[in-house]
Amino acid sequence: MSLESDADLLGAARAAGAALPGTLPEPLRAELVAFRRDLHMHPELGNQEFRTTAAIKARLEKAGLRPRVLAAGTGLVCDIGVEGDQWRGGPEMLAMRADIDALPIPDAKTECPYRSTVPDRAHACGHDVHTSVVLGAGLVLADLHRRGLLPQPVRLVFQPAEEVLPGGAAEAIDCGVLDGVKRIIAVHCDPRVDAGMIGLREGPITSACDRLEIALDGPGGHTARPHLTTDLVTAVARVVTDVPALVARRVDTRSGLAVTWGRIESGHAPNVIPQHAELSGTVRCLDMVAWRDAPDIVHAAIDEVANLHRAKSEINYVRGVPPVVNEPGVTELLADAMTARRGPDSVEGTDQSLGGEDFSWYLEQVPGAMARLGVRTPGERTVRDLHQGDFDVDESAIKVGVELFTAAALLDAGR
Repeated sequence: MSLESDADLLGAARAAGAALPGTLPEPLRAELVAFRRDLHMHPELGNQEFRTTAAIKARLEKAGLRPRVLAAGTGLVCDIGVEGDQWRGGPEMLAMRADIDALPIPDAKTECPYRSTVPDRAHACGHDVHTSVVLGAGLVLADLHRRGLLPQPVRLVFQPAEEVLPGGAAEAIDCGVLDGVKRIIAVHCDPRVDAGMIGLREGPITSACDRLEIALDGPGGHTARPHLTTDLVTAVARVVTDVPALVARRVDTRSGLAVTWGRIESGHAPNVIPQHAELSGTVRCLDMVAWRDAPDIVHAAIDEVANLHRAKSEINYVRGVPPVVNEPGVTELLADAMTARRGPDSVEGTDQSLGGEDFSWYLEQVPGAMARLGVRTPGERTVRDLHQGDFDVDESAIKVGVELFTAAALLDAGR
């Protein structure tokens, strides 16, 4: 049995009383909410997601699917609509990606019944939601396939270590998760967007993100005689303030190249000038050209400031991820899918974020797009920001994400 053409499906969905197949049944919706809460209670860091991987694998196998764990032992891939054991070199398919790791921060939701049970670990970026969305979409699409209603194969990618630079996506690609994939889609929770909505943007939707670690050294001494020392605390202070300013003035300001510090350590006593100091932070950039030049620019600025204060600098510049650049055709697919499910008012434009996302590595290989999945309860004034210990979501977003992805899979056929 074959589905109608892409245009017919979308037209039918827009007609009064008509709907695409692949909506989320209530029992499965409730199960996915429970699944997400279980992940939320048992967060695992990048490349340590063994329990999470096992839980996803067990549920997919229960549905009669054949998931394959990635070579490193965490993360997995699962094809729907591919016969036998073939998962490489088969027919071109649409891939749906979820990231499954958590963050090394404490869960601050003191009254939440499903708060993290693991000290200093929390799903504070919504990866538990992303995982539940792709799992739910896979289960719904598997049912459609059994009924002869899935027009093309679909691949589910559950990727580990998104939070570990340069991201687990590169290793997943090396494992072959993009073999046979023609397009790839993903969502990312956005606490600034209401549940029931998605945010979309053609072109860059996130930024490049690198990590910067600096050690400064020099002869210390007594604070009564700073002229006989390298005044390392002053040197650190000048690096903190002057390097971001210098970097910002050495590229086109539209590139958004920015250095931001997250850690400074130096000294142990008020009357002793220390011999060693350390700083670390991030380098973020909106533009690919400036991102390629960023290491040289940042190195030069640090050396100039450190030399001015007679401090020896040692720099560890860790390349991270390029911007996520949404391909116009796949962005349109997500917009059409959301419109088919919830109408045109459910899609809003969004700005380019300075956050980094390793989904960008997939888009270096195949066309794709990421949507911002609204997780704020409509009318709520408080914004629980990402990477904060009190982060939580309106769980109705899971149903929205599942139905977005199932509609995208149906409408993608023939494009």
